[in-house]
Amino acid sequence: MNANFFNQIAALNITGDLHLTISKGAESNMIVSVMLQNEQCADSAKRLIPPFNLRGTARELDAGFFEKITTPLQTASGLMVNMEAFMKQLEEAKKQSAMVKEKADKEKKAKEEREKKYKEAMQKVDELEKEGKFKDAWMKVPDPSVFPEQAETIRKRKSLLSGKFVPDLFGADEKVAAKEAQAEETDLNENQENEETPDDDRDNWDDDNEAE
Repeated sequence: MNANFFNQIAALNITGDLHLTISKGAESNMIVSVMLQNEQCADSAKRLIPPFNLRGTARELDAGFFEKITTPLQTASGLMVNMEAFMKQLEEAKKQSAMVKEKADKEKKAKEEREKKYKEAMQKVDELEKEGKFKDAWMKVPDPSVFPEQAETIRKRKSLLSGKFVPDLFGADEKVAAKEAQAEETDLNENQENEETPDDDRDNWDDDNEAE
């Protein structure tokens, strides 16, 4: 290896830790194992990337070492960087998915609670209506703004109940007038009978005197 070894390592522009293992082989050959590791990459698939092995004499390795390792190392480096970015995005996606699920669960729970309260309220309304307590039932009908999903049903129910307990003012006046007229007629008849009774008594008194 020449004096520019570390400059050429820096020129590779790779991400991670470069591990070199040099061992002596047969017939004056050397075996160089090059392994790139990136601890920032959380994807376990990085372990499937094998080390890059070179075999040759010292002269051959000096001449072609960087030419042979540049492309594989840069490819492995880029792969692990992409894997790292992928894992980060995957983790973020999981968080977002969990947040969305949590929000959906909260909305579902809130909706179920509203439906339960609505059913309980309407059940009370039904009970009061069956008992003939229409005004009480009308007052127990829930607020449409609290249950917007059933707003139309609530308005119709309230309208129907209001028709069962609001008095017919005109009809009531007519009934009262009829009762008053009947009472006056009854009083008049009684007065007439009372006026006729003294005359009859006078006639009977005259007849008694004549008989004496």
